[in-house]
Amino acid sequence: MAPPLPPASPEPDAVPRQRRSRRKEARPGELLDAALQLFVEKGFAATRVEEVAARAGVSKGTLFLYFPSKEELFKAVVRENLAGRFDEWNEELDNFEGDSAELVRYCLHTWWERVGMTPASGITKLVMSEAGMFPEIAAFYQQEVIEPGHELIRRVLQRGIDRGEIRPLSMEYAIYSLIAPMIFLLMWKHSMAPCCPASIDPIGFIDNQADLLLNGMRVLAPSAAHRP
Repeated sequence: MAPPLPPASPEPDAVPRQRRSRRKEARPGELLDAALQLFVEKGFAATRVEEVAARAGVSKGTLFLYFPSKEELFKAVVRENLAGRFDEWNEELDNFEGDSAELVRYCLHTWWERVGMTPASGITKLVMSEAGMFPEIAAFYQQEVIEPGHELIRRVLQRGIDRGEIRPLSMEYAIYSLIAPMIFLLMWKHSMAPCCPASIDPIGFIDNQADLLLNGMRVLAPSAAHRP
């Protein structure tokens, strides 16, 4: 009986063609990663598309096949890292079972883990620094990130008010009270932290801010200290 024939070798150009296909599918993600790194390192104005393409290992022409301008590239970076995640975060809020104090702490910690500890944490500083020069970028960020973010925090606070765990508040200012410490943490990370000897432990800072927001700074009378 004749031995079995070895499996047929792929056509000469089959493997390179498969590699080219995988490479083509990976390009948008690689370009977004490279753009995020450079935008955070250099800012929007100073970043050139040639640099993004070079860091991603492609030509400038290839970059423009996916993103027709630097502005569209930046918008895609924001959607990939921030704006595109609000559906996920709103679903988590819908399914959260703890009380309001647990939810506030969870939100602050989770935001730091998923955004603050990643390269995407530099996007906020970039927008705040360059909004005056690029109002269209600021308007985009306002619509895609700030407004959905405010609405998410509004839902967190309203949930607590409806459950009787948070007293009625001036909602707009309460939203900024939750956001402001996190913006400070981002600005510190991307400005003073690399050169300032005084270090801030982000988790310790977040826990302290949550305690201040939830309990204030006053010493409560014994009868009041046990109220929800």
